[in-house]
Amino acid sequence: MQTENRFFEDFAKMANGFAGTMAGMGREAEAGLREKMKGLMGGMDFVGREEFEAVKQMAAAARDEVDALKAELAKLKPAPEIAMPTPDNPPETQP
Repeated sequence: MQTENRFFEDFAKMANGFAGTMAGMGREAEAGLREKMKGLMGGMDFVGREEFEAVKQMAAAARDEVDALKAELAKLKPAPEIAMPTPDNPPETQP
């Protein structure tokens, strides 16, 4: 035989309502904090990951192009040879 105890039923309902209220307050606090952070971060001038990666690739391509152009320039223009003075070829003096 099962007896009904009104105190335990009311306590269970109250605990259930409290848990639901606390969960709702937690969701509201999280949403409010998220919106506040979006507002703070949105005012700053940050770039997105996609834009950062695109600029990073452009910089790498520019570095490669500069290296290739340096190599090509070195092939076209060899380093000047320095004429060493000798007894039959004295250094030029400026008047």
